[in-house]
Amino acid sequence: SRDMATLQAGVPQEHGVRAVIGAGTGLGEGFMVWQGDYYAAFPSEGSHADFAPVDSLQIELLRYLAARHGHVSYERLLSGPGLVSIFEFLRDSRGRQATVELQSAMETGDPAAAISGCAMGGKDELAVPALDLFARIYGAEAGNLALKVLARGGVYIAGGIAPQIMGKLEDGAFLRAFADKGRFAGLLGEIPIHVVLNPRVGLMGAARTAERAVL
Repeated sequence: SRDMATLQAGVPQEHGVRAVIGAGTGLGEGFMVWQGDYYAAFPSEGSHADFAPVDSLQIELLRYLAARHGHVSYERLLSGPGLVSIFEFLRDSRGRQATVELQSAMETGDPAAAISGCAMGGKDELAVPALDLFARIYGAEAGNLALKVLARGGVYIAGGIAPQIMGKLEDGAFLRAFADKGRFAGLLGEIPIHVVLNPRVGLMGAARTAERAVL
């Protein structure tokens, strides 16, 4: 389907709860519950929950961002500005600069798109680990959301960033972080994960909701 790509087929439960997470200009999270003949969507502010680092590098990242912002939420990391922050952390902690090509692209256009584009092409030694770290944190938080709502119906990765970094999402780092939840790793391996590729999904959902309200 041109609207969706599957990262993990899993074992979908009919009418199971579905979770939605989407990084773009910010980070959106929500969930969908079966209501007899349709899925009702419910909002969440889960993106503003505390960022939980899972290794020494992420602990350093938390310290770096806490010094800047105080509270560090997942949205501070899983968004366009978040990818830029991760890149800046690696730049400052490693004492290295981006290539001239990437610096120019960041200054003249969307800096997050410049970083992800260079990373996908393997063109910058800071952009590549920045996108890798972004993907691992994205996977971990998607797994957190899946556990919190017990998303046996699937996790749907929406937002504008995911379709642009499909190669990175498919290389295994995202899925490993998603399932790295101790004794619940087996459960998370059974949860389907899909990437929403259609950028109009929000408008389509709003139209469907309006249609039901009128009927």
